[in-house]
Amino acid sequence: MEERLKQQMAFALEIDQEKNIFRQTHLSGHGRNENDAEHAWHMAIMAYLLREYSNEPVDIGKVMIMCLIHDIVEIDAGDTYAYDPEGLKTQKAREEAAKERIFSLLPADQKEELTALFDEFEAYETAESRFAHVMDNLQPLMLNNSNDGGDWREHQVNADQVRGRQSKNRLGSETLFRLTDAIIQEHIEKGNIKPGRAERK
Repeated sequence: MEERLKQQMAFALEIDQEKNIFRQTHLSGHGRNENDAEHAWHMAIMAYLLREYSNEPVDIGKVMIMCLIHDIVEIDAGDTYAYDPEGLKTQKAREEAAKERIFSLLPADQKEELTALFDEFEAYETAESRFAHVMDNLQPLMLNNSNDGGDWREHQVNADQVRGRQSKNRLGSETLFRLTDAIIQEHIEKGNIKPGRAERK
């Protein structure tokens, strides 16, 4: 096998490990915890389906690849729960080390390409990255909503935390931001999300 193909196949096999990284979010129907690969696949399809709601025109192929690769680093870094303040402190350093190791399995040009896409996603500065982030926020919220807010109840999450996580959706899609905001409000009223500062006034 030529060296380039050998490297590509090594990377393809390595990313199979993403299927072993389980998230806090549960599958619809009160199923088991979803894994990172399922989350990424679901995000990518949602991006394609919902692209008309992006605030700006996007290269949807680029958005979908961002969705598919954004959590590969968690093979080494592990999943960091969105509402875990201690884990969030070390998340960037863990993911940077993982990015270097895993993408280095690829030929140099593809390492550079995927690293650039990963960094673009993280930087949140382009239309594509902003829309991909909307999917990253909307997908678990959609599942949690379908499960009557079970994950929010389990972790005793409050409205300020959930709104903080979802607030940047407005940068990628005003329409989908309004959708997420309505879902959050519904679950505050049901008691699945603990009241935040606005509710305590």
